Amino acid sequence: MNATDATIQTRQAILEALDATRATSPHLPALEIAQRLDISEGELQAARLGRDVLTLPLSPHALAARFHQLGEVKALTRSRHAVLEQQGRYPALRGSEQAGLLLDPGGLDLRLHLAQWHWACLIRDRLPAKDGETAQRLSLQVFNRHGIALHKVISQADEAPEAWQELEALGIVDVPAFTQFVEPPPRPLPQLPTLADEWSRMSDVHQFLGLLRRHELRRHEANALMEGRFTRALRTATCGQALFEAAASNLPLMLFVASPGCVQIRTGTVPAPQRMRGWLNLFGEDFTLHLDDAGIASVWQVHKPNRDGGVTSLEAFDAQGGLVLQIFAERREGQSERSEWRQLLDGLDAREAAA
Repeated sequence: MNATDATIQTRQAILEALDATRATSPHLPALEIAQRLDISEGELQAARLGRDVLTLPLSPHALAARFHQLGEVKALTRSRHAVLEQQGRYPALRGSEQAGLLLDPGGLDLRLHLAQWHWACLIRDRLPAKDGETAQRLSLQVFNRHGIALHKVISQADEAPEAWQELEALGIVDVPAFTQFVEPPPRPLPQLPTLADEWSRMSDVHQFLGLLRRHELRRHEANALMEGRFTRALRTATCGQALFEAAASNLPLMLFVASPGCVQIRTGTVPAPQRMRGWLNLFGEDFTLHLDDAGIASVWQVHKPNRDGGVTSLEAFDAQGGLVLQIFAERREGQSERSEWRQLLDGLDAREAAA
C-alpha cells in the first residue's frame, strides 16, 4: 500500500468513527471524539475536508479582520481544563499582523496571538434540533500547527449571513499538515538573582510577558520563584471558593481563558457556580464558563506592580504547568484595584508547604 492509499484509508476510518459517534452521541464535543481516536482535533476536522469542512485560505490577520462582519456569534476559547463561551458581536480588529486586539470590555474582548494560527476552516455541522428535525450549525475554527483548537466562532443566525457566505465561497480543500505536540519536560527552577528587582520595577502588567521572555520562564515557574515576595501558593480548592465568594458579593471579575493562540476575557459579575458532571460551571445570560477544577494542580495569588498601586490575580495551573484560568477584579486603566478583591484573596487558604 502506498502513502496515498494509507492516507485515504486513515481518513475514511476517521470519518466512519466520527459518524458512528455522532449517531449515538450527537452533542459530544469534537475534542472528546478526537481524544477517543488518539488524534488531534485539527486532524479530526481536516478528515472532513470536501464533505462538510473547507479550508479558509486567508492570512490570520485578514481572517480576524472579518470577524466583526459575522453578526451574532458564540465565541469560544478553551485551555486544557476551562472553556469560556460568550454570545455577542466582535468589535473591529486592532493591533498588528502578529498581535490582534478585539477590544470590547464587557463584550467579546480578545487578544489574538496570530503567529500561532496555522489552519482555519469553515464547518457545517448537522445537529438534532428540539423539534426532532436536524439543524445546521455553521462555525469558523482556528487551529495551531499541532491541531489544537485556538478559537471557535459559531454563528447564531438561522440563515448564514452574507459575510459567512463570502467566507464559504473562498473555501478550498487544501489539507493542512500538523505536527505532534510534545509536552515540555519539567525542570529544576533556575537561579535568577535579578528577577525580584525586575518584577518590582514593573509599571504596567503587560511588561510581565517581556520579563518571562527575557528569562525564558514559564508563568508558573516565575510564580514559584517569587513565592513569599510577590506570589502566594494557595490550596487548589481556592479557585472555586473565590468564584463562589465573588458571586455572593456581586464583585465584578475579569475571567481570562487562554489557548496557545487566543486569550478571551469576560468582564462583569458572575452567577453562583453550579456543579454538573464533575465540572464547576458559571451559567450567565450571555456567557458560560466550564471549569474542570479536578484538573487544577496549583493555584497562586499573584501581585504585579503598576502605576495605579498594583494588580492582583488568582492563577490556576494544571499538572503540566499550563494556565487553566486567570481571574482579576474588574478594573479600568488608571483605576486602583478594588480593595474587596484583595481582601477576598487574602482570606483564601494558603497551600501547606511540602515537607
